[in-house]
Amino acid sequence: MPSASHINIRTFQVFPDVPVALQPLLELAKNFWWVWQPDASELFRRLDRKLWRQVYHNPIKLLGAISQTQLQDAATDAGYLAHLSRVYTEFRKHMDTPGWFGKAHPQEDKLRIAYFSAEFGLHESLPIYSGGLGILAGDHLKSASEIGLPLVGVGLLYRNGYFEQYLSADGWQQERYPELDFYTLAVEPQKHTDGTDVIVKVDLPDGTVFIRVWKAQIGRIPLYLLDTNLPDNSPADREITSKLYGGGSEMRVRQELVLGIGGARALAALDLPINVYHMNEGHSAFLALERIRTLLDGTQLTFDEARQQVMASNVFTTHTPVPAGIDMFPPEQVGKYFRSYVSSLRLDEEGFLALGREDVTNKKQGFSMAVLALRLADSYNGVSKLHGEVSRRMWHNIWPQVPVNEVPILSVTNGVHARTWLSPEIMFVLDRYLGDQWAQDPTAQTVWEDVNQIPDEELWRAHERCREKLVVWARQQLHEQLVRRGSTFDAVAQADAVLDPEALTIGFARRFATYKRGALLLRDLDRLRKILDDTKRPIQFVFAGKAHPADHEGKELIKTIVNFCRDPQIRRKMVFIENYDMNVARHLVQGVDVWLNTPRRPYEASGTSGMKAAVNGVLNCSILDGWWVEGFAMDPLTGWAIGHGESYPDTNYQDYVESQALYDLLEKQIIPTFYDRGVDHVPHEWVRRMKACMRVLAPYFNTNRMVREYAETFYIPAGRRGSVLAEGGLKRAVSLAHSKDRLRAKWGGIKVLGIHTSGNGHYKVGEAMQVEALVELGDLVPADITIQLFSGALTGAGDEIDSPNVTRMPHTREVAPGRHLFTGRIACQTSGRQGFAVRVIPGLEDLATQFEPGLILWS
Repeated sequence: MPSASHINIRTFQVFPDVPVALQPLLELAKNFWWVWQPDASELFRRLDRKLWRQVYHNPIKLLGAISQTQLQDAATDAGYLAHLSRVYTEFRKHMDTPGWFGKAHPQEDKLRIAYFSAEFGLHESLPIYSGGLGILAGDHLKSASEIGLPLVGVGLLYRNGYFEQYLSADGWQQERYPELDFYTLAVEPQKHTDGTDVIVKVDLPDGTVFIRVWKAQIGRIPLYLLDTNLPDNSPADREITSKLYGGGSEMRVRQELVLGIGGARALAALDLPINVYHMNEGHSAFLALERIRTLLDGTQLTFDEARQQVMASNVFTTHTPVPAGIDMFPPEQVGKYFRSYVSSLRLDEEGFLALGREDVTNKKQGFSMAVLALRLADSYNGVSKLHGEVSRRMWHNIWPQVPVNEVPILSVTNGVHARTWLSPEIMFVLDRYLGDQWAQDPTAQTVWEDVNQIPDEELWRAHERCREKLVVWARQQLHEQLVRRGSTFDAVAQADAVLDPEALTIGFARRFATYKRGALLLRDLDRLRKILDDTKRPIQFVFAGKAHPADHEGKELIKTIVNFCRDPQIRRKMVFIENYDMNVARHLVQGVDVWLNTPRRPYEASGTSGMKAAVNGVLNCSILDGWWVEGFAMDPLTGWAIGHGESYPDTNYQDYVESQALYDLLEKQIIPTFYDRGVDHVPHEWVRRMKACMRVLAPYFNTNRMVREYAETFYIPAGRRGSVLAEGGLKRAVSLAHSKDRLRAKWGGIKVLGIHTSGNGHYKVGEAMQVEALVELGDLVPADITIQLFSGALTGAGDEIDSPNVTRMPHTREVAPGRHLFTGRIACQTSGRQGFAVRVIPGLEDLATQFEPGLILWS
């Protein structure tokens, strides 16, 4: 018999034979709309509950594996058909009814947004995500569907996904990479009208890589996924879309070339008229280069002329609060991959590499994908208010001499897609007391106010059912983990007795990066044991999370927790669930009582797991970092803050102080409040906090609000500005490029020659000080620039203005050739020491922001 490698295998596909009466099931199975509709997921579960669990909640695989007899039985079951009809009617209503965007912005009917992300977390059955970034991207698409936003997603279809985690006998994280069968997933290859596959190409140094385009459907939103596992590619190129965040720097460059350049070419091949591009983190920043190359092709435009048009319609979201988290490639590596591409941009290699350097003059500096995105976009944001502040400090060097608080990086605080993360039990209570308005518009604060109308006992019983489900599920998971590990019969039997369905349950689940301090709770084991040993007021902890395969320190944290959980005195009260994914996350955020988060401030850009818990009425106990700075400030009843947002130069001391603060909260506030029961056995103060949590946090920290904010703050303005600059064959984009070049060439000739103020330097509140500035403009004219007064109260040090007032100084007259007088007024509204400065910035009409890197002059 010939070896397998020499056998010519011919392929064919077998489709499930679904009875006519059940045909809507196929349409539902191919659209991820069902994942946020409990009634829809129940349709698949009803067919075969055991098989549904075995196929890991994958409806395509379920329909392919279920017996024909079971399908025929369902097709003649009147109750099942009525259920199917009800769900399908809701599905068509979602697909066919105009959403918020079309009603609120009917004039923006030509807007089309492409949202690029290296990972998308839609559901556990499509494991092409690793954590918060991907799940946020998935929630972004779900909310875009709900509000009717004209958006498409672009990502990579990893055939091995992110790794599955399992633990060795000594608690060390191990990884496995099962291969996905795309033909049993809710993805479909895209075809041209002649039936051939949509294939695009990207040139790499060692040859051309061919990329197939697949599509997943998320409600109304298509997600296009790129796949290099094609026979025409070399074995190395077929690996590009194998593993998410797998391999080293070389593989990351190749993946990001495929995502950015290949993704832009895929949209062109699909003939999609995209006019706004959103880069979710810097992984896809190469798309901006491809957009510029496309504009240059067949024209006489320069790079800078095309760049203005592309920047206008690019949006960049950064999720990283530290430079170490940014993809940074050696310049020689980037040069290798772009050597033949650079000429098509009409740049030389040095000009190209400068686009990715924070300091353009430092030729040894690495090529940063975040810097590339910042230099090729006109709109940028962080993902919480605190992260916006951190990002402005972090990227201040891109806008030298601009005050940090004026660096034009905004913030849009993250959210979660409420219906994806709400438990069916809590959803039922919301439907009963809030009607369907909370689901139709989950951002409506007035609707969520009716949470106060829910009887305490009813909300508490619903939550208790969620905790009971968590305990049953956790026991089952632990049982299976121990069986896989080959544990003894006694050890497996003990798994069936872990956790108490009535005890205070605290959850901690996230990526095990060291800054998240997963083992902070274990800092003082004696004190922790004392808390755990209280039999009258029992408390228990459920942990889950993965460390990156290359993160040895993160794996050590997991091992520390797992080994503590195995202590005979502890193992019933503290458990670690393997293979953290969306399914594990759902059980935890729905079933625990408190969600614990202990990052080292300010390294948590946002964090969203606590938001998922909050919509379920689960209280947060967290360091004041990321989103919780805003959430806790809205209403302290929504949870507890560990510390007060302090900064510590000594991290060891910080860990000590904040661990002690956590123990104090547990002993003096959290545990007593949970066990303070009325005669009806309901903890009314706790339920009051649960209601505050849902009422205050749910309408704001959700992706429907977030995506609306992106639409109105970024997408619509970017679409309009891109359209304006494109008019007349990019006439205004070309003019803007030339105007910027002229300003840069002549900026050195600007001088503030003198400043004169009225009065003697002493004023009363209510008076005003007049300021005159004599400015040498050289060959420029007043319309080219803007003169501003920068004024306000001085800090204690006496040399900085923390909260400046910025006012324009109008041009008064030309006093001599090239010399101009500008006049302004400062209103003296408060007493104390005040200061001011005069600055010169560009005054061009079509600038995206008032600050152009390198073009600012202070008096």
